[in-house]
Order: sequence, then C-alpha cells, then structure tokens
Amino acid sequence: MILPGATLGLLGGGQLGRMFTVAARTLGYRVTVVDPDPHAPAAEFATRHLATAYTDAAALDELARTCAAVTTEFENAPAAALDALAHRTVVRPGGASVAVAQDRRREKEFFSANRFPVGAHAFIESMADIDAAMKRVPLPAILKTARFGYDGKGQARIHNRAALEAAFRQWKEVPCVLEEMLELELEISVVLARGGDGAIAVFPVAENSHARGILDVAIAPARIPAALAAEATSLATRIAQGLDYEGVLAVEMFVVKGRLLMNEIAPRPHNSGHYTIDACRTSQFEQQVRVLCGLPLGDPSQHTPAVMLNLLGDIWGGGEPDWEAVLAHPGAHLHLYGKREARPGRKMGHVTVCEEPAARALEVALRIRDALGIGTQDESTALAAGVQGR
Repeated sequence: MILPGATLGLLGGGQLGRMFTVAARTLGYRVTVVDPDPHAPAAEFATRHLATAYTDAAALDELARTCAAVTTEFENAPAAALDALAHRTVVRPGGASVAVAQDRRREKEFFSANRFPVGAHAFIESMADIDAAMKRVPLPAILKTARFGYDGKGQARIHNRAALEAAFRQWKEVPCVLEEMLELELEISVVLARGGDGAIAVFPVAENSHARGILDVAIAPARIPAALAAEATSLATRIAQGLDYEGVLAVEMFVVKGRLLMNEIAPRPHNSGHYTIDACRTSQFEQQVRVLCGLPLGDPSQHTPAVMLNLLGDIWGGGEPDWEAVLAHPGAHLHLYGKREARPGRKMGHVTVCEEPAARALEVALRIRDALGIGTQDESTALAAGVQGR
C-alpha cells in the first residue's frame, strides 16, 4: 500500500484532475500535476504543477523519481508515456487498457472479440472502404473519428454517400468508424472501480440525457427495471475484468428495444459519475485514489437519490449566472471548476441535487435548470416524464 504522505502524479489538470486532487489531498497525499495550461483547474489544489507537455521527458522523469504512483484524468493521455512510467513507478490504469479506450476501432474489436452486444459498425480508413462500410451499416448512420473525439466532437450524422465522403474528406481522411444510428430508448452508464487485487466496487447505474453531444442531465439511480440495471452492472464488470483494468472505469450503454448495447468506455472517472461526490458513501474520485494507492475500495452505495446538471459556458452569456437560484435549495450542491474563460459548450461546473424521494430530486434539479436558462422548458418536461428526445 502507498500510504498518506506520499506524492502521487497526475497526467492532465482539467476538472476531473481537480476533483481527483481534492480527494487525494483530503486523504493526506501530495499531488504533482503535469498539464501545459498554466491555469489548469487541478493546479489550484496540487502540491506542484509542471506546466509542460504530457510527453516532456524531463517532466516524466520527475514523476518517475518523485511520485509513488501515477494516474491520468483523460483517455487521450499518451499511452506510450504511461508505459514508460510503468517501468519506474506504479501506473494505474496501465497504458494497454487506456490504448483500447483511445481508439474506437480497438474498442469495437474488443467488444466483438469478447461477445459484448454492440450495434452494426464498420471501419473506414480510406475512400476505398466506403462501399463495404455502407453495405454493412445502413444509412442514416453516424460517422466518428477513431481517435480524439469527445463531447460530440469528431461526429457527423450521415444520410447519404455524398455526406459521408464530405465528412471523411473534411476530417482529412483520418481513420473513422461508421455506426448504425439506433433508435434509443435511453442512454445509461456504469462507473466502477477495480483494484489491483481484482476487487470491484460498482456505483449505481446512471441515466443520462445529452444535448449537442454533451451530457446535460444524469439521474441516479437510473429509472430502469432492476433486472436491466443488474445486467448493465454485470456487463461493465466483465469489461473491467476482460481488460484486466486497474482504476476507475466508465461504461456507456444504449437501451434499444429493451436490450443493452455497448457504446464506449472511458478509462477514468466520468461526468455521469459526479453525483457520487455528494450522494454516495465513497466518491468516484476517492476510489481513484484508493485504487492508485492499493488501498481497500470504499463503499459505493448511494445514500440519497441524485440528479446532476452540467453547467456549460453558455449560461455565462449574460454575465455571472444566478447562483442564488441554485443555493436557495438546501439539497443542491454547486461545484465550479475554476476555469477562467466561459465558452459555449465548455464544462464550467455542475450542480448535484440530493433529495428524497427521487422524484423530488428531479423536480428541484429541473427547477434549477430552468432558472439558469439551461435548455428549454420542453426538454425539462420531457426529462420529468422520462422521455428523451433524439
């Protein structure tokens, strides 16, 4: 075990790194963050900030020499850097599992090879692959870049061949995945922690609603039958075991005609798991610290129903948002990420409402959503009814 007082290394200093750093510092660890942004959100709480590239040899050497263990807060951290560090210090998750999540082709291949349910898809690496891809995946479909896509970036809806060719050219013909456009009933996610000893702790399933490709609202526990939640938990557990994963892992799934299909995995804490900070006995970020340090996993059970709202830079358009409308509710917990510039679509914070019963938590959350000008009244009404527009 790596006990409190040791120094932990972190590649990436965004909001996930900020919340990891808070959890680590609370437990008594020192944290060194590597992030090129001089104003990285995690740097405000870190013991030390190396403001340089993630692949900088001197910075990696410093982490290896001074940190008892190293982790990452985003899946696009260079897997090669993690592998290099692993020769000199503890690294969790390992570069091999992160590399699978970094590339949608490898991710889909992992799902298929291990017989996880997944929608129709095809790989496109050149114009010559388009005919075969269109035979395999009926249009309309969604084209996604194989790497570096998140929050709706690197995705395009495709209704005909001309649109497919245009999008592929626009992305400079980088490798892509063409995916069947499914008629979704719901999107859910499972966040879990898996230790080096194989122990697994799974958080309650979250029900997710997106806007413009970015998570808008997460409801936990999800409003789904217990049998479906148990199946989702089982699938996520099998994925973690199949990857021999060590760390916090998020598995996103679609509910289509009552059955589950895999969407993607994230080798890190997840936006949909932020509710765990306020509504669970152990947060996903404390679990990340525990796994990294070889400590026993905490209890992931949820003590209060919760609804999380993402706060994007859009709501700063008219000046500082009305925080009184949030804090007037005793069950509302405001988390701001310390980012200096609010831009449309940029994640600036979140609000988690913890209330009994679950319907009350959703009611308060949607009232806050409307007061802050997030989305439309129709969207709030649909969420309250359990209907998600596509």
